[in-house]
Amino acid sequence: MNKLMRTLAVFGLGAVLAGSVQAATDEDAIRDRIKPIGDVCVEGQDCGAAAAASAPAEATSAARSGDAVYNSSCFACHGTGAAGAPMLGNAKQWEPRVAQGMDSLVANAINGINAMPPRGTCASCSDDEIKAAVEYMVEGSK
Repeated sequence: MNKLMRTLAVFGLGAVLAGSVQAATDEDAIRDRIKPIGDVCVEGQDCGAAAAASAPAEATSAARSGDAVYNSSCFACHGTGAAGAPMLGNAKQWEPRVAQGMDSLVANAINGINAMPPRGTCASCSDDEIKAAVEYMVEGSK
């Protein structure tokens, strides 16, 4: 019985040690999974080279055409009439808006009007691209 007790004691100690090793491995895995993936650099603080690397690149492409902006960002509403948007090609819907003048139409497109949010659905569009899209819709609705 003595030999059996020693065997059980050794086995029990081995199980405790194995469990301890497993727990340490689990903790290491957990630490690895929840570690931060990056650092925050607040504008105005010196964050070293990381800030320069994460600075947005200057736009190198040419401005998008009115047609391209319309098809990618305006069509959802101005192609279907959603939320009361005047539809491309519908002169009757565009007539009272055109009567306000192009400057007013462009200002409304940039700043938003009624259900249309500022810049419609093209937050990345420049003022010139918004203007080109408005001109495209007006020309296509005469």
